[in-house]
Amino acid sequence: MGISTSIIGKIAEDDDGELIEYNLAINGVFSNNLIYADNGNTGKCLGFVDASGERCLYVDPGVNDDIVIDEINTLNIMRCKIMHYTSFVGDSFKAQIDLLNNLNNDTILSFDPGMLYVQKGLNELKPILDRCDILLINELELRLLFNDEESSYKQLAKGLLDGGISIIVVKRGSDGVYACNNNEECDVGVFECDVIDTTGAGDSFNSGFLYAYLNDYSLEESCEIGNWVASKAIEGFGMDKFPTLNELKEFLND
Repeated sequence: MGISTSIIGKIAEDDDGELIEYNLAINGVFSNNLIYADNGNTGKCLGFVDASGERCLYVDPGVNDDIVIDEINTLNIMRCKIMHYTSFVGDSFKAQIDLLNNLNNDTILSFDPGMLYVQKGLNELKPILDRCDILLINELELRLLFNDEESSYKQLAKGLLDGGISIIVVKRGSDGVYACNNNEECDVGVFECDVIDTTGAGDSFNSGFLYAYLNDYSLEESCEIGNWVASKAIEGFGMDKFPTLNELKEFLND
């Protein structure tokens, strides 16, 4: 969507690695931070989608499971405005922890832990949460993180503000999004759409939200843009229906 973007990840010298690199290239993502393994296989994710668009994923992380800090070109990331962390299946979590010390003080750290990391518990996630500026999490993950079924999701989110995180976004599926910072809070509804495949809905929301954040939109507007991007993405498989920058501009001008 017009934002200069790169990805840190690890692939092998195989057909799947070439396919990933190709897909990154045609979608305008720089591959200068990709790590190439001498041995092993590129990770794969096998997805099953039912008639309603809901999905189940089976992951073989391959070499992406064993990234270490020495393989990451930390000089490359010193200039980034936002570093976005998502979850790994295995040991590359350690590299994410180590990378925290290499981030520029001005770099915004965005974090979507997913169920994989939430299950690690608060203590293991504490180093990332202590450095985190924007937390993007769904309601179920938020409750599991605190092991709290009694408090409202709004209470739990505001509790994280007290811990130093600047923005908390709680994704609630078809019930929309709740977000808060130290100055405001908002509830934003979803857009009607024809659901084909919900794979990547949360990540699509994140991309729209972070796009809006970088362009100085308000908290509520950022949530709205994130919801719109997600609603478009789930109308097709993979990146088939992910909105272009021109489509986004048309939406913003309506």
